[in-house]
Amino acid sequence: MLTTTHLTKSYNTAGGGALTVLEDVSFDLAPGDTFAIVGPSGSGKTTLLGLCAGLDRASSGSVVLNGIALDNLSEDERAEIRSHYVGFVFQNFQLIPTLTALENVMVPLELRGDANAEETARIWLEKVGLSSRLHHYPAQLSGGEQQRVCIARAFANQPKILFADEPTGNLDAENAAGIVDLIFDLNRTAGTTLVLVTHDHDLAKRTGRILRLKGGRVEGHHSSTS
Repeated sequence: MLTTTHLTKSYNTAGGGALTVLEDVSFDLAPGDTFAIVGPSGSGKTTLLGLCAGLDRASSGSVVLNGIALDNLSEDERAEIRSHYVGFVFQNFQLIPTLTALENVMVPLELRGDANAEETARIWLEKVGLSSRLHHYPAQLSGGEQQRVCIARAFANQPKILFADEPTGNLDAENAAGIVDLIFDLNRTAGTTLVLVTHDHDLAKRTGRILRLKGGRVEGHHSSTS
């Protein structure tokens, strides 16, 4: 489902030198795998996630997503791949404030030309426990409810792979636990491949495999039960 080979990402600095934020990262995920990327702040976790999802392009190395090599695709072509195969859940929700919960979930469905966008969005909001909040705007929802809208939006498109970047980072412990359970439950049901970026080692242990980054390099890569 996802293969990265010798991924490296460098940026040119103002002084003319190169800053390498990710160096020689390789791994391979099968459909339905659950995978955590852990490490301290600045270790390259979010950079790696962005490269895997085609949000950014590596300096060297390759990413193959669902059998498609992303390396030489244009930005528009990568966006098309994401709209068909990828779901996202972010720490800061990224909901559109002028749209209701229902409309926020409908957006990616409508972009794909789904004639049943509203019905599909309603079903997924019901699955995440928000059937009574369909017409509320983000500002009228708690943080936990906003993240549930994001999860409904991510899964409604039936992605092959879900990228979650610190999905509980802005939530209190009780809400965080509920969100984590929800992501894993829906993921199991849908058979989606899950890639989770997190600081939380207890959360990482719920995935099948853990990749540990430090200073942009792989410090460890193992089954979470080992």
